[in-house]
Amino acid sequence: MAGPANPSDPLADAVAERIADTMFALSTPSRLQILVCLRSAPRTVSEIVEAVGMEQSAVSHQLRVLRDHSVVSMRRLGRRRQYALRDEHIGALIDSALEHVRALEPATNDGVDRGGSAARSTAS
Repeated sequence: MAGPANPSDPLADAVAERIADTMFALSTPSRLQILVCLRSAPRTVSEIVEAVGMEQSAVSHQLRVLRDHSVVSMRRLGRRRQYALRDEHIGALIDSALEHVRALEPATNDGVDRGGSAARSTAS
């Protein structure tokens, strides 16, 4: 799926929908923790549980969301399931997000609420 030839061209609705769907899958801290865990190697649910410190049921639920949104793949190993990032693009998205957050870090003490409104002064 190619983007617009010119970055200022609008995205086709179907492409915009697919991008939004992927971003939704990346939109919770717990899912991001799982994805970072999978960056180094495919892992079973029990390995993910141990690595991220979440309950097995919560990890399984989040993996289902990630699978439903084509972010991770799964293969059966007997009675166990092993999960992996679907492709290198997911890792690249995580890297880009980390770079973005790190670029914002020096600006976090500038008095601006990241929700978009100016921070209220506590001085009277």
